[in-house]
Amino acid sequence: MPYELSKVFASLPQVERGVSKVLGGDPKGNNFLYTNGKCVIIRNIDNPAIADIYTEHAHQVTVAKYAPSGFYIASGDISGKLRIWDTTQKEHILKYEYQPFAGRIKDMAWTEDSKRIAAVGEGREKFGAVLLWDTGSSVGEISGHSKVVNSVDFKQTRPYRLVTGSDDNSAAFFEGPPFKFKFTMNDHTRFVNSVKFSPDGNRIATAGADGQIFIYDGKTGEKISSLGGDKAHSGGIYAVGWSPDSTQLLSASGDKTAKLWDLASTSLVTTFNMGSDVLDQQLGCLWQKNNLLTVSLSGNINYLDKNNPDRPLRIIKGHNKSIQCLTVHKTDGRSYIYTGSHDGHINFWDAETGVSENFKGKGHANQVSRMIVDESNQLVSCSMDDTVRYTSLAKKEYSASDAVKLDFQPKYVAAGPGGYAVAVCIGQLVLLKDKRKVFVIDQLEFEPSCADIHLGGVTVAVGGSDGKIHLYSIQGNTLTYDGKALSAEGPVTDLAFSHNGAYLAACDASKIVKVFTVADGYAEKNSFYGHHAKIVCLAWSPDNEHFATGGMDMMVFVWTVSNADARIKMPDTHRLHHVCSLGWLNEHTVVTTSHDSSVKQWTITYT
Repeated sequence: MPYELSKVFASLPQVERGVSKVLGGDPKGNNFLYTNGKCVIIRNIDNPAIADIYTEHAHQVTVAKYAPSGFYIASGDISGKLRIWDTTQKEHILKYEYQPFAGRIKDMAWTEDSKRIAAVGEGREKFGAVLLWDTGSSVGEISGHSKVVNSVDFKQTRPYRLVTGSDDNSAAFFEGPPFKFKFTMNDHTRFVNSVKFSPDGNRIATAGADGQIFIYDGKTGEKISSLGGDKAHSGGIYAVGWSPDSTQLLSASGDKTAKLWDLASTSLVTTFNMGSDVLDQQLGCLWQKNNLLTVSLSGNINYLDKNNPDRPLRIIKGHNKSIQCLTVHKTDGRSYIYTGSHDGHINFWDAETGVSENFKGKGHANQVSRMIVDESNQLVSCSMDDTVRYTSLAKKEYSASDAVKLDFQPKYVAAGPGGYAVAVCIGQLVLLKDKRKVFVIDQLEFEPSCADIHLGGVTVAVGGSDGKIHLYSIQGNTLTYDGKALSAEGPVTDLAFSHNGAYLAACDASKIVKVFTVADGYAEKNSFYGHHAKIVCLAWSPDNEHFATGGMDMMVFVWTVSNADARIKMPDTHRLHHVCSLGWLNEHTVVTTSHDSSVKQWTITYT
């Protein structure tokens, strides 16, 4: 293969305030599962930079769980579809697909022999179902609730039992198979968010929005105790997880703490304080081998440290909203990938290890549309909040004084030598120098869409929705039109000069890329065909011989300037999501990102 996927930096879990986030654990203890958008993310627990993304659901996925055998994963979405797919092959072949009920699946559980699955949620006529994994036929019914069911679990030892927790403030106890409703447990006074059998089957823990945790007998369903006296947490509890030896319980709460409980003495062992911000609310947890994981409302995944409860061992950061743009830059010999998202967050990733961090302070308040690193090591970013920001890569901190307010919304920014930058706004071109607005052209006869500044520091190429590339010159503090326009085949969507300044490449909505030779008076060198839909992004390789384009057709092409036929076609780089931005880490590594909020690296080999 001329290309190969080398790294996947996955998105964070998609979270919603006041809603539990269910994490799935791998029976072997190597991986964990969560969902974001239409994706199921499988991550290695020891090295979270190793990830795999399953994208075959047509609707937003809400929950995914490993079968106890470890060979299959079941995932459920908001339409009520349940897919069971293979974990052993890279292709994740679909084994079965069922529709247990019509509506959002909120939780699922397998029996220990991997033969039966329970799914619960917000059905129209029923709130859950229990079915055989290989035929889909019913092995019992989930009744006894009057509102949406949030959580379900099977006893992992015989005789089988099943427990559910619901928004009707009750938990229900079932015996089977076939599973039949026995009674409700009405101890909670608010929604029951999480129900879990201990691994040895002896106990059930239920946790609710009332801040209470109750413990019941696993075989009979009789109430045994409550944890934490009057209340276990001062806020609602969204999730509980048992230790592998069934002696301890982890709980995650909206009061911004996670707590560790000892079952024998029903006493509190440790409180993990996760912070003071509303985004530090804890919505999910997973106890796997020696790893205690929680998910914050920020989407961050925290690895808790029993010995230092106020400082997690590790925090996995990233994006949980779609990424709009990326740029790459080398600092002290290390490559970093900078990504900007739909909600205004900018993250930087160590390209080698996948460790992600965000800048400190208050940054953009809306979608980041475009970013580039200038010659003084500042990240220049433009956003729908009508600003262009300059952020020092050394300080890694936003500063209010380095935001330039524009009259119109910027959609693209380019940086050049000498402290110059050009912002392309709706109906306007703005020249910036040394973080100040110095010149504006607003009587344009075309709608500008993108721009780049030649390394000579004079020529600015501006792509327009009129299907032309208009050439301007920077002279001191002014920007003047050269009276020259190059023709594309359709509205120009992105353009860039090669790093050595020899070529200008432009892609358009008519699926064509053109390359012009700068020294030859911008004579057209080559046209490149191959995309099936609008091309949206373009980036030059450091070798100035190759460039990559990404499009709405979910494809990436790597092109050779001198030979339009020598192309490398990469279909489905981000399956079911178009590629919205790309860059090159080196001559053989392309980085892509998309609305699936993940960042991928690809190794390119030329023949």
